[in-house]
Amino acid sequence: MSGIVGIIQREGAPVDRGFLQALTHFLSFRGPDAREVWIGESAGFGHALLRTTRESLNERQPASLNGQFWITADARIDARSELVGELEGAGRHVRIAAPESELILNAYAAWGEACVEHLRGDFAFAIWDARERKLFCARDHFGVKPFYYAETDERFLFSNTLECMRLDPEISGELNDAAIADFLMFGLNCDLATTCFRDIRRLPPAHTLTLSANGMRIRRYWSAPTDGRIRYRHADDYIEHFQILLQAAVADRLHADCTGLLLSGGLDSASIATTAHELSARSGAAGKLRAYTVVYDSLIPDRDGVHARAVAEFLQIPIHCLPMDHLGLFDRWQDSDLGWPEPVEDPLFAGLFDQFRMIATDCRAVLSGEGSDNLMHFEMWPYVKDMIHRRQWSRLMAEGIRYLTLRQSPWRGVRRRVKEFAAKDPAVPVFPAWMAPDLVRRLNLEARWKEWSELPAAEPAHPIHPDAHASLALPHWAHLFENENPGVTRCAVEVRHPFLDLRLVNYLLALPPFPWFFEKTLLREAMVGKLPEDVRRRPKTALAGDPVTELLKLKEPEALEGLPWSKELDRYVNRESLLPLNGKRSRAVLDMSIRPLCLNFWLQSARGVRYNLRAEARNG
Repeated sequence: MSGIVGIIQREGAPVDRGFLQALTHFLSFRGPDAREVWIGESAGFGHALLRTTRESLNERQPASLNGQFWITADARIDARSELVGELEGAGRHVRIAAPESELILNAYAAWGEACVEHLRGDFAFAIWDARERKLFCARDHFGVKPFYYAETDERFLFSNTLECMRLDPEISGELNDAAIADFLMFGLNCDLATTCFRDIRRLPPAHTLTLSANGMRIRRYWSAPTDGRIRYRHADDYIEHFQILLQAAVADRLHADCTGLLLSGGLDSASIATTAHELSARSGAAGKLRAYTVVYDSLIPDRDGVHARAVAEFLQIPIHCLPMDHLGLFDRWQDSDLGWPEPVEDPLFAGLFDQFRMIATDCRAVLSGEGSDNLMHFEMWPYVKDMIHRRQWSRLMAEGIRYLTLRQSPWRGVRRRVKEFAAKDPAVPVFPAWMAPDLVRRLNLEARWKEWSELPAAEPAHPIHPDAHASLALPHWAHLFENENPGVTRCAVEVRHPFLDLRLVNYLLALPPFPWFFEKTLLREAMVGKLPEDVRRRPKTALAGDPVTELLKLKEPEALEGLPWSKELDRYVNRESLLPLNGKRSRAVLDMSIRPLCLNFWLQSARGVRYNLRAEARNG
């Protein structure tokens, strides 16, 4: 997760080298291996390098292609051999072991702005075309790599680190009220194009940005496909194809030296772990894996640690367990070393820093099992409608009988939906009455609440996986990735997500949901003999208890009494209407009640952080 920064001066003015060097130095925590800057005519790039791939061992950035194109990139490219073959066909001769920056530059030279349609992987990059005096920027398909930018009277500034952007004295610290309101209602900013700061914007996932004399243009270059359709005659073909793609996705994400595994004890992370182990053993690098898991020994009846240890023992992988029982509500939230760029709703968020510090002692890359739940979300009714539409009567009858045979009683789900519809379920939160009335009127927040209280429909909708497909465009993905990014954790660790490899995404969205996604049959069958049976057959289960609720039952709210309140909070919250924290409430309602406290802590730290950031850059 290298650090990138760039400045484009308006009206052709020269770039201030000292300022660019200060910004680049600030990014040292992201890229401790090398720091360099490049300055051209009215444009300058900075790069703090973190070597996380074999190909990056001899890489230098900012990099150039024939002096015409310059790049600063935080990138990891998948399907490298396929891309090199496409480049060869386009007349570009590139080494298979070329670093990511060289691959991207050649792709841009071959296809221009359409280069992103040929790139797979995780990336945030900017290319300066010196001949056309044009800046081209791109962010990967799911937003694994962040990209922020801002325009001032004098310059265009970008970086993959939000706090780096705040070092520019021309960028105000004024807050974006709409983003703050989103946080209070939903726990995150649902607008992928903005941040909590008025002057700093995000480039959304799967988008490019072009800046030229004609102005700025932003366009979407990819959406999850809806037209894939794979039907095999033999069941084994589905499983074999999945195994091949999963191995390719994991292989592209293994680190040359040591790779970490986020092992939760569930099927998804265990599948990634055993695939990584199989590939590493095949290459003679079986000792280069480390598993990491977060556990609770006493606060809640946590069984995830038991299953995670069983997987690690089965695979003979060293495992490091981090107990979280000691962590209290809002622990270390006033510690300036743990400040986060935007508000977060988890009062136990400090545990994330402990987790990444533990990983960083051994690894620069860690694999996650995120993505499988969404891509293998089971939906039968859209599949039934599709078979009816296609007049596949024999398939419909066969699949329908099998499904009814396997499915448990539907009445439990029906009762839950009736309760939600009647609004009698106390677990379903309602619009917060403590929102500041002026803010509610000015931003029409009740309409915003209705808009995002349900899964937004995707256009076009997927014919047989509508919810799974729509979920891939949710803002929660970018929010998750940014919070585990070094820009927040301050640890030089790159999190990689094999299940979000485009080859796997395209394949899974093209499969029939039954039987393959029913209770994750495809994944379970692919793991036969590769995992302990109790883990392979283990049903999807939530954490056995809620740590926040249990801490509240221990009367921890008393520790929060008398906390100073930020005056800015009154713009957003009517404090007299706030509900007291109560461990007897549902977690959904509790989350809603705790967000004003989270915002209060963040507001108090955000103002002091900017001064500290500038001092840190100056003292570099």
